[in-house]
Amino acid sequence: ARETDGGIYLHAGPEIGVASTKAFTCQVTVLAMLALRISHSRTISDAQYVELVLALSSLPNKIEDLIRLNETKIIEIAKGYRFAHHCLFLGRGYNYPVALEGALKMKEISYIHAEGYPAAEMKHGPIALIDHLMPVVFVAMKDSIYDKVKSNIQEVRARKGTVIAITDEGNDELDSLCEFVIHIPTVAEEVSPILTVVPLQLLSYHIAVMRGCDVDM
Repeated sequence: ARETDGGIYLHAGPEIGVASTKAFTCQVTVLAMLALRISHSRTISDAQYVELVLALSSLPNKIEDLIRLNETKIIEIAKGYRFAHHCLFLGRGYNYPVALEGALKMKEISYIHAEGYPAAEMKHGPIALIDHLMPVVFVAMKDSIYDKVKSNIQEVRARKGTVIAITDEGNDELDSLCEFVIHIPTVAEEVSPILTVVPLQLLSYHIAVMRGCDVDM
């Protein structure tokens, strides 16, 4: 920190295990705050700025609701896929990095081979590997690119793939396409990764525990 011209402290507290969860969330939050501050009155209006600041401030309560409403379902999903040998995580736009983080956590703590990929590039390689034994996790929030993600889900289903989807509360369009759907609170598209990453981290955690892995190593 002494070598930098400026810095921002996360105030996340120490990580207990090697696999970083809260540090990841805090880093994304801080970068979003920095981007907002720089863009204010330059590329976004005052109204957009206030809207996004309010969206960020709503996230702690929404994360609490997400965990309270979905942890039982996530444990159920973990039971069904704890013996998987491979797993694919797909996302578009803001949520492509979330797919990478989901795959990283699965590898780090459960020792299951997992890959994160842009859903738009699914046809260029990963689709050839999809079958009923390889769970495919989609981040499919109802945002500006939702219809494209839904189309990707249909492509996976056409190849007998099994799908787990993360989407908004009240969106039942994916229920008939997916084995499991995790519904999370709706939030502004620009800050959605801070919310969508949580169920993926929890899924990796519960699978690791069920496989007898030490999640604190």
